[in-house]
This record gives sequence, structure tokens and C-alpha cells, in this order.
Amino acid sequence: MMIAKMSRKSRVLPVFATLLAAAASDTPQAGKLLFSDDFTHGLANWRVELEKPGVVEAKGGILSMDVPAGCTVWLRRELRGPVIIEYEATMMSGGGPNDRVSDLNCFWMASDARVRRSGAFADYNTLRGYYVGQGGNGNTTTRFRRYIGDPVLRPLLPEHDLKAPLLHANTPVKIRLVADGSRIQYSCDGKIVFDFHDPAAYKRGWFAFRTTFSRLEIRKFRVYRCL
Repeated sequence: MMIAKMSRKSRVLPVFATLLAAAASDTPQAGKLLFSDDFTHGLANWRVELEKPGVVEAKGGILSMDVPAGCTVWLRRELRGPVIIEYEATMMSGGGPNDRVSDLNCFWMASDARVRRSGAFADYNTLRGYYVGQGGNGNTTTRFRRYIGDPVLRPLLPEHDLKAPLLHANTPVKIRLVADGSRIQYSCDGKIVFDFHDPAAYKRGWFAFRTTFSRLEIRKFRVYRCL
């Protein structure tokens, strides 16, 4: 019996290792560094849209957003795929008026004819691009949407409406976005949360951080070419 049990295990482990290797090879890898910002020289690389007055600044290695309502911070350069976007984000909580711990959000490969918006979330419906809201709705949902440029419709598939991962106060997480042809991914702390195949992929567009009624800190922003 002992010999049979060991033999079965020895067959299962190589299969499991093969599956892990296949999964790893299916994840795009970072190549040439295209752009980086360590947030030590102000907001020259970024454009801010605020629904209500708030504080958005880049200094000391941190892009900080301390806002009472909608806030979108656009990178001032268009990205052309295939690209990988990486950064570290922390939802701050220490008794401040905006310390809600909700809405670690982002747009990528986004485009639209309009140049500037108000910061109110509904004002972005006409975008075409990808969006993730992690810990949205008071830190109860994590959702992926493919915006289609419709002023009303923002399609949400059931498999893209999750209850995890959510956000933890004062805890840095590493975010990784992929736009590699038809492969669109969102990862948090090394775990793929959304892995979307888009046969009509958006292959160029703009990136933005997005939050609302929160205090958010961003560090170590990087854009790479996919290998």
C-alpha cells in the first residue's frame, strides 16, 4: 500500500508542476522600461480632475490624493501596447476627514474625443477602455469593466463582479495591469484578479488613477514593454 501511494503522488506532482509552469508562461513578462515616475518632482507628468476641491500632490516619493469626492489623475502620455503598468498603492486611514478606505481604481488604454472632465464618475461613461474598481462601493466590491463609449452603458459581466480582493487600511499592495494584444489582466500582489480575452482589444490609450472620497498614496510607477 505504501508503494502504491507514493507512486500515485509521484505522478500527481509533475502534473501540478506542469500546470504551474504553464500558468506562469501565460502571464506576460516585463521587458524594456518605457516610463517611470518616483514622484519627487511634482505633477509635471500628470493631469488632475477633481469633482470637489481636494489635495493632490507628488513629492517625497509619493503621489498622494486626499479628496472628498471624485478624483482622476491622468498620465500625460498616450500608451501603445503591448504594455505592463505597475505601481504600489496604499489606502490610508488615520482619522482624517477623507479616510474612508475605498476605491482603489484605475483606467488604462482609455480614449475619447473629449479632453477634460469634471471628476464626477458619470462623466467618464463615454470613454473606451478598461477599468477596475478594487474595493469600490464602500469596500464591498471589486469590478472590471470594458467601457464602450456609451454615455449610459458600462457592461459588467457576472464573472467580473467580485467580493474580493478588498482593501486593508495602511497596507501597501502591488498593482499590475497588462494590455498585451487581446490579453487584458489586472493583478494584485502577484495574483491575477481579472484575465480578460478581448477580440477587439483597445491597443492604445491613456492611463489614470481614480478614487473617490478617500486618501490614497501611490509609489513606484512603472510602464514596461511586454516581452
